[in-house]
Amino acid sequence: MKKVVVLTGAGISAESGIATFRASDGLWENHRVEDVASPEGWARNPALVQEFYNQRRAAARRAQPNAGHRALVELEKAYEVVIVTQNVDDLHERAGSHHVIHLHGKLNEARSSRYEELVYPLGDKDRIEMGELCERGQQLRPNIVWFGEAVPLIERAAEECATADIMLVVGTSLQVYPAAGLLHYLPSGRPLYVIDPGQPGTSRRGVQFVAEPATVGVPRVVQELLARANQG
Repeated sequence: MKKVVVLTGAGISAESGIATFRASDGLWENHRVEDVASPEGWARNPALVQEFYNQRRAAARRAQPNAGHRALVELEKAYEVVIVTQNVDDLHERAGSHHVIHLHGKLNEARSSRYEELVYPLGDKDRIEMGELCERGQQLRPNIVWFGEAVPLIERAAEECATADIMLVVGTSLQVYPAAGLLHYLPSGRPLYVIDPGQPGTSRRGVQFVAEPATVGVPRVVQELLARANQG
């Protein structure tokens, strides 16, 4: 069974109503990104950061998987599918995808603000409160990889890309590193589809651009790949 690695970004979640931080005014839900998505912002005003992610968590819970998410589940009928996502929501999992790597963490988890290895699922909770502590007495924070922090799963994602037969890039500007660099691990000559209305630039040769939103482009490419698999 051939392996498809799918790199997804904010564009696929945006079609489910989840706001992205790359707004034209540089703000994310009326906040400077540096104030709510960096270690420095947490150090300055942890209560603001906590409340910001409490609101994002509630919004993500209300959102539903869209046709792009669901099409990637269909792809598992004929391929081994590994999704590497820059998104922190769980829409891929709720759609039914089985193998998802979250590069930038998960909204529905908390972790210790000091001991990174102490991670806790939030279950049905939408909130982390100031004063909620890990088992070693440190404040809980969102389990999100903020700007300026290491991306612990990037090596695992690179290994998946290096063994891919086909790669799809969906709804990402290819401007956020290290995730954007994952394309370089795809072996030469392997098919690469970039599905995004903006046709983000890449220096890789032989890219097949699909200038459509995820809800349109992903189902179309998936049907093409399924038809190819059925032809043997």
